[in-house]
Order: sequence, then structure tokens, then C-alpha cells
Amino acid sequence: MRPDSPWRTRDFRALFAATSLSQFGTNTAYVAVPLIAVSALDANPGQVGTLAALSTVAFLLIGLPAGAWVDRMRHRAVLIAADLTRAALFASIPLAWWLDALTLGHLYVVVLLSGCATVFFDVGSQSVLPQLVGRDGLVRANAAVVSLIAVGNVAGRGAGGGLVQLLTAPVAVACAAAAYLASALRLTAIHRTPAPAPALGRPTRLRAQIGEGLRHVLGNRELKALAVTAALSNLGTQIVNTILPVLFVRQLHYPAGVLGLFWAAGGAGLLLGARWARPVAARLGHGRALGLAGLCLAPAGLLVPLIGRGAWLWAAGAGWLLAMFKIGLDNVLGVSLRQHMTPDHLLGRMNATFRSLLTGALAVGAAVAGLLGELTTVRTTLWVGGAFLAAAFLPVFLSPVRTRRALPRQEDSRTADVPAEDS
Repeated sequence: MRPDSPWRTRDFRALFAATSLSQFGTNTAYVAVPLIAVSALDANPGQVGTLAALSTVAFLLIGLPAGAWVDRMRHRAVLIAADLTRAALFASIPLAWWLDALTLGHLYVVVLLSGCATVFFDVGSQSVLPQLVGRDGLVRANAAVVSLIAVGNVAGRGAGGGLVQLLTAPVAVACAAAAYLASALRLTAIHRTPAPAPALGRPTRLRAQIGEGLRHVLGNRELKALAVTAALSNLGTQIVNTILPVLFVRQLHYPAGVLGLFWAAGGAGLLLGARWARPVAARLGHGRALGLAGLCLAPAGLLVPLIGRGAWLWAAGAGWLLAMFKIGLDNVLGVSLRQHMTPDHLLGRMNATFRSLLTGALAVGAAVAGLLGELTTVRTTLWVGGAFLAAAFLPVFLSPVRTRRALPRQEDSRTADVPAEDS
């Protein structure tokens, strides 16, 4: 086993196992909850869009302060509390179903509060990773985590569609709640999670700490380009994902399992992109790999709106797989780059800033999808989402990131938060 392999670290193995369970729960609920809304509660496109927006709007509400809070807290405790909260929230859905008391309002509250818990889990897990594996192991560790997320998209969403079709949606949501509980239990095996000590002379007030994180990301041309490209990708992805249940169930009359398989194809693309990220970057350089992958693969997003029956379903599925391949590669190289460019005391705030922008784009995308679905047509909405996917690579392609051949050295991260005019 290589000296820089993250698998040598017991704590990383525990984090990876817990994250796998958490991802299974997230992706199972991703399929089951909107299908409950559409098939059981007769939700219209606007209501489905609202449901999807509420699941991600938490990053806009508490994302930035969450980063400052995570920088002050023990990361393991943050992760465990987030998982236990999500387990309890999703367990309430099948309970309400069996009591014949489930409403759209109940679903809205669950997805909003579980989104708040996800804020802390995502920021905490990305912030603790450099402490567990060291900077030299980040690319391998991020490749493993992104691959895991992709496998979760395949297994979780495929299983979610299958569970809904075979055992009803409430059973699928109950399985998601159980997965979150198991993840919390696995996290108790992590021991090395010190709370980052604030550097001397750094601001300690919450507002000042949030501002420091924002300046670190938005004042650096490379970090800003990475953030904008990822946000546009999320915007397009969410527009497509929000409207797909309406298209599959209402217009194409496909069973839930077919929708799960279509989403699973995207997960397969994420997995392949994550697995190819290191060898492609080794050959082309990290920045050039990001730029060329976007130029070659992002236009495949325009195949997704062609979805229909027969060959058109396969063509759209191929476009979805290629677009997600590009995002999987971006996730590994982009996350590793921004972690290398950030000193330890700013990791929580940097991750929170990125997650606020990226998940905020998901909330906007869901709202846009619902609005367009009501005012225009489902097909028009898909074309808007596909256009965002196709154009998302441009900020990175037109920035200094495209010329970067290697990750910055660890010592470079100590000066990565200089203002724009100095970077």
C-alpha cells in the first residue's frame, strides 16, 4: 500500500464507511420523497419544485455561519448529530403515512430541516478530511469519496426506485432513516478529530470569520472560477432532476424503476469520472484536465432534453452519463485543488462558502424548474437545464485554473487567502 494512501488510516476508513451509509440514505430519499409527493399527494410541478428547493435552501440560510461554527467545534460530534437528526426526520414520514396523516406540509418541513443537518455534515466531512489523511493524501481520498458518492447515486437511487416500485415509497424512506442511524454509529469509531485552533491575530467574531472565508474564496481568481463553474453545473443538474419525476411518471408513463435507472446512469458517470480523475490529471495536469474535460464533455448535456421513448431514452441517458462523468472528474480535482489552497484554520469557512454557493444553486435550480414547469412546458424546462450543463465549464476554461499543471505545495496554502489584487 502506498505511503500516501488514505486507506492506511483507520479513522479515514471509519469516515468512508459512515459516508457510504449516509449516501445510501440520501439517494434513497432523493427518489422516494418526490415520488411520494407526485403519486400519493398529487403534487403539481410547482409543488415538486418547492419540495426540491426546500431540501437545499438551508445552505443559503445557514451555510456561511455553519462554516464558522464548524471551525470552532469537534468535527466528529458535528457529523454524528447531523446523522441522528436526519434519521429522526425521515423516520417521521413512514410513521405519518401509516397513521394516514402525511401531508405536503410535513414533507416540506422534513426536507428543510434535514437540509440544515446536511449543511453541517457536508461542511464537517470535507473539513475533517485533511486532518485524517494529510495534504499529500487528499487527491486519493477525494477520489475515493467522490467515487463513493457516485456509487451511492447508482445503488441508492436505483434501490430507491426499486423499493418504491416493489415495497412502496414509505418503506424506502424508512430504509433511508435506518441508513442514517447506522452512519452515526459508525462515526463513533473516529478518534483523531481535533477542533482547529484559530490562528493568532485572526478575527474571532462570527461576522468577521464569515467575511474572512468569503474573501479567501471570492478574492482568489482560481477559487472563484471553481466556485462559479460548480454552481452552474449544480444549477443545470437540479433543473433537470427536479422535472424528471413529472416527465417520467406523468408524460412518459414509465414506472418508478426506470426513473431510478436513469438517475443511476448519472451515478455511473460520476463514478467513472472520479476513477479517471487522477490518471487524467497525471497526464495533462490538474488545471488542463479540468478545462479540456469541460470543453469536450459538457456539451453532452444538450442530449438530455431529447429524452423520450425507445432510442431517445438511450441517447438522453448517454448524454446524462457523459455530463456526470465531467462533474465527477471536476469534483475530485476541484475539491483537492481548493483544499490545497486553503490553510487549516479556514477549511470550514472555505467549504461552507463553496457549499453555500453550490447548494444555493441547487435551491435556485429547483425553484426555476418549478416555475418554468408551470409557465411553459416540461420539455422547455429540460432544455434550460441542459443549456446550463453545456455552458458550465466556461468560468474554469477562461481562468488561470486551465493552465495549472500541479496542485499547489502545502506551504502555498498559508498565503492562499490574500486579496484579489495580491493573488
